[in-house]
Amino acid sequence: MAGRAMTLFLIEDDDAHAELIIRILRDEGFADLIFRVQDGEEALDFLFHQGKYCDASKYPTPDIILLDLRLPKVDGHEVLTIIKKDRRLRTIPVVVLSSSDSPRDLKLAAENYVNSYITKPLDLLKFQKMLKELGAYWLTWNRHHFQEQREHHV
Repeated sequence: MAGRAMTLFLIEDDDAHAELIIRILRDEGFADLIFRVQDGEEALDFLFHQGKYCDASKYPTPDIILLDLRLPKVDGHEVLTIIKKDRRLRTIPVVVLSSSDSPRDLKLAAENYVNSYITKPLDLLKFQKMLKELGAYWLTWNRHHFQEQREHHV
């Protein structure tokens, strides 16, 4: 896998949050390719290479997924459940980025094997700091571990 671009998939319906997340992750150099969709249905089309995402060479399977829970069309919990039940997708780390700190949401995400659950801070500076730390952890420190893991399971 040496030399392959690191691919991040952002599933986020809030344009302002998405723009901030993408800008920070790009500015910090954490991901080479970032794809973003705004709803759960489009996320599943992307992940399963359906519809306008049928060309897997243009829309590669991501190395990591950042998932909001409150999504139009298909809820984030359902997207997570589908990802973690699929043999090809289940080893992709999924990080929930949600405004919700509801115990129900935390429990449901854990039951569906989420790799990490992060509540979005309301303060912009805290949100930026959290994104930088998130990027460093998942896209730098853990990078080789989960890429090797995917290589053996795909």
